[in-house]
Amino acid sequence: MRVVSLVPSLTETVAVTAPGVLVGATDWCTHPADLDVVRVGGTKNPDVPAITALRPDLVLANEEENRAPDIAALRAAGLDVLVTEIRTLDQALRELERVLAACGAPRRPRWLDEAEAAWDALTQAGTCTAVVPIWRRPWMVLGRDTFAGDLLARLGVRNLYADHPERYPRLPLDELRSAAPDLVVLPDEPYRFTLDDGPEAFPGTAAALVDGRLLTWYGPSLAEAPRALARALRAAHR
Repeated sequence: MRVVSLVPSLTETVAVTAPGVLVGATDWCTHPADLDVVRVGGTKNPDVPAITALRPDLVLANEEENRAPDIAALRAAGLDVLVTEIRTLDQALRELERVLAACGAPRRPRWLDEAEAAWDALTQAGTCTAVVPIWRRPWMVLGRDTFAGDLLARLGVRNLYADHPERYPRLPLDELRSAAPDLVVLPDEPYRFTLDDGPEAFPGTAAALVDGRLLTWYGPSLAEAPRALARALRAAHR
């Protein structure tokens, strides 16, 4: 198999499980750190001729990460494109199995069993409300029907904008503050929130700085995610 991945999460998934299969990945595919493949542009602007030149048997994409015109262009070039849809943990587990089977993985990997068991074993110590910014200037937050939102709900965090008509609404900071969340959850991607950049916008509200990869990536990190995210959320309430 020769596989090109346009999704960082899926790049890590395939690289860890079926070494040697990947021949191309995006500039944003940062895991594994030693990944040595041809880079084919970004998730939103892949280099279609470069991908075609690699003669892949399969291109991996995602309906949220990648643009429909790029997927159409790849298919028009005669390439087989597998497009995933992942908006919940259960979807992620199913889609990861489908991707790995399509890439020729001989068996279900141990890390996938460990991830499923880790999330099944999760027990909630309580619930709290939160807003979850993913960008500022302008402020954008998690809205309805998101993978990260589903993970947080399993951790006892109720997203105050989970019923918003948009999946990633742009909202003024005053509105976010007036929602009076118990907690503001600040991941370090796609916007890199830090101790000095983010919490100050929500004075008087507990802030949980979390690893964006653990909150938004679906792949081997899912095995570590429930414990690490739960620790970060607990620390914010101390």
